[in-house]
Amino acid sequence: MTSVITGDIIKSRKALSEDLWLNPLKSALSQLSKDASFYDIYRGDSFQLESQNIEDSFRTAVYIKAFLKSTKGIDARMSIGIGGKAYHGNSVSESNGEAFLYSGETFETLKKNKQNLKLKTSNAALNKEINLYFRLALIAMDNWTANSAEIVKLSLEHPLMIQSHLAKLIGISQDAVSKRQKRAYLDEILELDTLYREKIATLL
Repeated sequence: MTSVITGDIIKSRKALSEDLWLNPLKSALSQLSKDASFYDIYRGDSFQLESQNIEDSFRTAVYIKAFLKSTKGIDARMSIGIGGKAYHGNSVSESNGEAFLYSGETFETLKKNKQNLKLKTSNAALNKEINLYFRLALIAMDNWTANSAEIVKLSLEHPLMIQSHLAKLIGISQDAVSKRQKRAYLDEILELDTLYREKIATLL
């Protein structure tokens, strides 16, 4: 089994210069996979990433969103598909299987459903439960400011780093780090990540 994230940049063609989002997207994907065959950027503003550590798939999607939203005006919608892998191609776009099908099918529903993160697995009850959690989490995540997104990104990159050290990385006070993490609802998102891992483990 594997997990596949399919996504695109929201309103990229209407409002954003490619220079604003393409480099952050490339940086985010390369941070998540050292093997370039596991991610791809295509059709200009669309992307796909295979995350072989299935339990990490929600955290991975959060990281991509935080990385992009650290630049004002950039955001992404993403679908997560979890299932089997029938064929491993030279690039993620050439690979196929259940996870790729689930991710692609679900991605096509995002704009219509006005939901920027959604999961599909073979378990319909699990999908329904997790997607309700996602809708609630997105109330916070879709409204992150660039500062809030930046602190989420750094907190995920350095999970053991204390607030005072995070503060030094970006030249603000420890109190400012604490306030930004609270405004981003970081603790609640990390709690959801823990719950997600427990739920996804039942599939494996």
